[in-house]
This record gives sequence, C-alpha cells and structure tokens, in this order.
Amino acid sequence: RRESRRLRHSSSHIFERIMTRSSALRRLSALARAPLVSAAYNVKRCGVVQAVRGLSGLSQACRSPGQRLSQPTTSTLLPRIAQPSAIRFYSVVTVECPEMGESISEGTFVSIVKTSGEAVAVDDVVAQIETDKVTLDVRSPYNGALTEYLVSEGDTVTVGMPLFKVDQSAEGTAAAAAPTPAAEAPKAAEAPKAAAPTPPPSAAKAPAPAASTAPPASAVPSSGSRVERRVPMSRLRRRVADRLKQSQNTYALLTTFNEVDMTNLMALRNEYKDAFLEKHGVKLGFMSAFVKGAASALEEFPAVNGVIDGDDIVYRDYYDISIAVGTPKGLVVPVIRNVNTMNFADIEKTIGFLGKKARDGQLELDDMSGGSFTISNGGVYGSLLSTPIINPPQSAILGMHATQQRPMVINGQVTVRPMMYIALTYDHRLIDGREAVLFLRRIKDVVEDPKRLVLDL
Repeated sequence: RRESRRLRHSSSHIFERIMTRSSALRRLSALARAPLVSAAYNVKRCGVVQAVRGLSGLSQACRSPGQRLSQPTTSTLLPRIAQPSAIRFYSVVTVECPEMGESISEGTFVSIVKTSGEAVAVDDVVAQIETDKVTLDVRSPYNGALTEYLVSEGDTVTVGMPLFKVDQSAEGTAAAAAPTPAAEAPKAAEAPKAAAPTPPPSAAKAPAPAASTAPPASAVPSSGSRVERRVPMSRLRRRVADRLKQSQNTYALLTTFNEVDMTNLMALRNEYKDAFLEKHGVKLGFMSAFVKGAASALEEFPAVNGVIDGDDIVYRDYYDISIAVGTPKGLVVPVIRNVNTMNFADIEKTIGFLGKKARDGQLELDDMSGGSFTISNGGVYGSLLSTPIINPPQSAILGMHATQQRPMVINGQVTVRPMMYIALTYDHRLIDGREAVLFLRRIKDVVEDPKRLVLDL
C-alpha cells in the first residue's frame, strides 16, 4: 500500500509538470483532461514509465494543433492508457458561420462544395453563403475529414451559427475525379455496336406490315408546354430590385443624350494595341478612355460627384467610379478607386481583375463599397440606346452603347463614321440641366480627341 501511494504521488507529479509545460494542454477543458488524469493514475496496471511515455507523447502532439492525430499515431503515443475513440471525440471541431461584412448579419446557405466524409485541408472551400451583396466562400480552418453538415441548402444562417463538423484525426475520402473525354470516347464507340445485334435470318424474310391509316405524329397539332414554375428570388436579385425601385422612387430622374465619333479612339487603339499589350500585359480597350473622360468631367463639374443627404449636399473630393458588370447571378458594380491618379494601363488591369472576380463569384464587399459615379456598358450586349438608372447613393450614371457605322456630315461632306450613343441619367434635384449637358459633352470631347487628356485641355 505504501508503494502504491508513492507511485500515485509520482505519477500525479509528472502529470502536473507536463500540464504546466504544455500551453496546448492547459487550454484543454476539464472534460478533455479527465482521460489524461485517469491515465496518469492508472500506473498500477500500466506502470509509471508507460504513463510517462504516453503523456509525454500526447503533450508533444498537442503543441502542433494543425497536425492530425491518425489512428496509428494515437495508438503509438498512448498504448493501454487512452483509447483512440476518446482522442477522436476530442478532435472533432465545429466550424461556425464567419463574418459576412459590415451591416450584414445573415445569408442563405446556397451551395455545398465538399460532401460528408470527404477529406478537407486548411483553406479548402467547403460551402458558399449568398448575402444581399456577394457570395461568400466558407473555408475549412483545419485538416481532416468533413463528418457532417449541421444546416441544409436553402437554410438561412447567421454569424456564429454552427455549419459543419471536421474530424482532425480522420483522413477522409478523396473527391471523385471526373472521367476524361478520351476515356469516354472508346466506350461511346462500343455502345452502338453492342446495342445493335445482327437480326436473325427469319426476321429479314418477314413480310412488311400493312400500311397504317393513322395520321403521322407530325400532323397532329401540339398544344405546347404550359407549365409554370415558381422559384424563390435570390438575395442578390432581391437586393438589386429593392435598390432600383428605391432609386426610381427617391430621385428626380432625367436623362440627356449625345453621340460620340469613335474614329480617333479606334485609330489610336489599332496603332498601339500590340505595343500596349506587350508592355503592360493587358489589351487596350475603350472603357479606359471613357473612365478617364468621366474622371476629367467629374473634376470639372463637382455637383455630379456629390449626393443629397437629408438637408445637406455632400461633395466628394475623390473619384471612385463603379463599373456595372452582368453576372449569371445578377448585376454587380465593383469600384475602381482614385481613377484620376491612374493611367490607361492601370484602369484596364483593374477592370479585367474585377470583371474576372465578378464572373467567378469571388467579389468581396470591399470591392463594391463606395463609388461616386457609375458607368454601364450595354453596348457589349448590342444595346443601341437606353436610359440607365442611378445606383444609390450616387447622383448620376453614364450609359455606353454599341458602336455602329452611320452617315455623318463632316465639313459639308457626307461620310461614314463609327458612332456611339451615350446617355447620362442624373438626379435633377441636385444637378441642373446645363451641368448635365456640359458634363456629357466633356466626356464626348475627351473620347473623340484623347490628346486632350495629355495636354489637360
């Protein structure tokens, strides 16, 4: 009995030393530490040396929280002391819904990327949450296996809500690889052969059936499909609808039009497009000229860059231009900031980068926040003329359209020129008609003669 008390005292002392030296073990809850305490006092069956080895190995493993404890490793570290099932229980962690951005507290769980039982690594996209503004990727903060989802597709989730569980001690299964077209081609070629056996001789000699008197199927008139489907609107579509209606109900909308001769800009592009691409790694487009023209016009007419806020007018001394981009999920407007300090190459690179993020559904809230003026290019879809709607809380929007060859009178002569209609919709409460017309004329002058930007004219 005296020897037994001495052994229990020694094992308890050893356990306390391990606990004080390992910060990871000190963070364990009392529930998780219970099996370790029991193992430390179980020296009568296992012996002090065995307990020390097991607890020391577990302490070393806990110093690397990102390292998985596989089944063999657990058995090696804790022979006859702690069961592997207990370690697996404590290695299962619950991943909660992350922050969605300022003023956003809930979203819709719209997509499951990883299935239950599939292996996940740190920073792997597990699921997606759709908010009023963007679609967020939910990533795994751990290595391991995805055990179960705690929510279903279509559920509304809030910040901090449990979403799924990850077992850090499990390996999981790999995602099924899609079959390659080359592998499918031989199978597709063999299928018709197997499906069409050679008819027996008796079938070939069988008499032909009598002609049917029924009319052919093509002669019967078809009533067509009259099925109706009702699907819920996505959060992004609802947000776009609310903002457009808010703009229509709040602003005194008025649109003025003009047309731009694209001859000089197209000639500039054709002359320098190869050198521009070689030096900057991006193609020279038309959007950069219109963005620079809009920035120049905003500096000249500050009211267009302002907004009404209650009984005050807020004049912005910065020039952040939003570019409307159509995506399969809806319209988004990423922002190009401080365009007055950017050159054509910087603008083209930023437009390409934000456009790709928008099409891939990877835009973040910071990419769309702010913006003092918007440009919408309906010409990429073939639009000839339109009246764009202001993007709140801005006060004006520029609409670009398709370029068409039209007859124009130049110096008394009729000649064919590439022409584009442009439209400016503005808030007439803040912007007078004179300012709006001159603002649009400034953009026209800059685009028709880009040398004005170089000479600051």
